[in-house]
Amino acid sequence: MVEFEVPEVDYTQYSNRQLVAVPLAVLLVALIVLAGWWAMTGSPVTLGVDFKGGSEVTVETTLSQQEIRQSFDEPVVSVQGVQGQSNQYIVTFDSSNIDAIRQTVDDTEGMERLRSGTTSPLFGAENQRLAVVGVGVAFLGMSLLAFALFRTFVPSIAIVISAFSDIVIPVAIMNLVGIKLSLGTVAALLMLIGYSVDSDILLNNHVLRRSGGFYESTYRAMRTGVTMTLTSIAAMAVMAVTATLFGIELMASIGIVLVLGLTADLMNTYMLNVTLLRWYKYEGVNR
Repeated sequence: MVEFEVPEVDYTQYSNRQLVAVPLAVLLVALIVLAGWWAMTGSPVTLGVDFKGGSEVTVETTLSQQEIRQSFDEPVVSVQGVQGQSNQYIVTFDSSNIDAIRQTVDDTEGMERLRSGTTSPLFGAENQRLAVVGVGVAFLGMSLLAFALFRTFVPSIAIVISAFSDIVIPVAIMNLVGIKLSLGTVAALLMLIGYSVDSDILLNNHVLRRSGGFYESTYRAMRTGVTMTLTSIAAMAVMAVTATLFGIELMASIGIVLVLGLTADLMNTYMLNVTLLRWYKYEGVNR
């Protein structure tokens, strides 16, 4: 069995400004990307069919995914294999012209239509509202939990800022790599809030409530937190690669978003959060 040893970081070599500069710079770039995307498209993130409407058809065929794409005149968003069925695919379109899509399937040799349907723009807008409310409620709940646990501004706000950055950074990268926001990726973002709170509370609890010096407590938290996060990153990376190989685009997108968010969480927890806690421990608490 391979044993992973978390290296001990000598934080005394770095000033607070040096440690906080990197995560804040990455967060600033991510916010600029989202603002630019909003200015260009009217939305801070590229919306999938779940949120802007479109069509979906399930087909049974011997054609390859590329041949399926080329069979349609309507813009194809994705072609995903049906789990457990090697010759069935779910084809998703930006267009709501379901009649033309059905006709194409019926007229294409070697392709049989199993199911089809549309998501109206109005229903997509309702999904948007529910998704925003869901993420907002989860974030608010996380913030209240942080303040209830520590009842002090700096340690609590450190958790909130880290969680905010853990969400913003992967959303910005989603735009850059072409991953659209769907109900599945929203679920991944909600999971990131949970991961972020877990690692940040672990760190804060070790530093503020357990015996030992600041750096000793930080390293104890890192041994547990880094190991858990890296294990999760490895699992999500395997899921993303496997889903990509089998053409399951939704699962691949969820895996990629979680890998990006968990990687950001490592940076935010052990650079940004540690910096705020060190400032609070040695300077802020005495002012």
